[in-house]
Amino acid sequence: MTRILITGMSGTGKSAVVQELRARGLEAVDLDTPEWSEWVETDASDSLTPEKGRDWVWREDRVRALLLKPEPGILFVSGCAGNMGRVFALIDKIILLSAPIAVVMERLETRSTGGYGSTAHERAKIRELIATIEPLLRESAHHEVDTDRPVHETVEEILRLSGAVS
Repeated sequence: MTRILITGMSGTGKSAVVQELRARGLEAVDLDTPEWSEWVETDASDSLTPEKGRDWVWREDRVRALLLKPEPGILFVSGCAGNMGRVFALIDKIILLSAPIAVVMERLETRSTGGYGSTAHERAKIRELIATIEPLLRESAHHEVDTDRPVHETVEEILRLSGAVS
């Protein structure tokens, strides 16, 4: 199985991409859900976490089991977590989604109440994390895709980069 990680900061379109991949009949898993991730307590002085004293991390045992499934084809997983580097050895290709900050902020402002990034405080934190974390993600990525376009066009580029289409 070929394993493709689609990563990026909040508001770059990871969830929309997963929905579109699924709609096309492809195996795609959103790891930024409680089934695959959880909040953990962290040092309150750590400024690289989404919330003071808390970080959103993958449930590593579950993610490893998913990535080690011996099935043919391509598995797309998406998400961004503080501990994701621990499974990079199981990933064949990393695709970073990015968008201009104004686009990201506009998307976050339209999120439903309760969705991460729906409050002004969370958006300010996301703006800060984009400045600090996104460059680190860029260093790990094999490809970067700008998502400031319709999601079907973004997915077409992801499929081309993943080798799923020519």
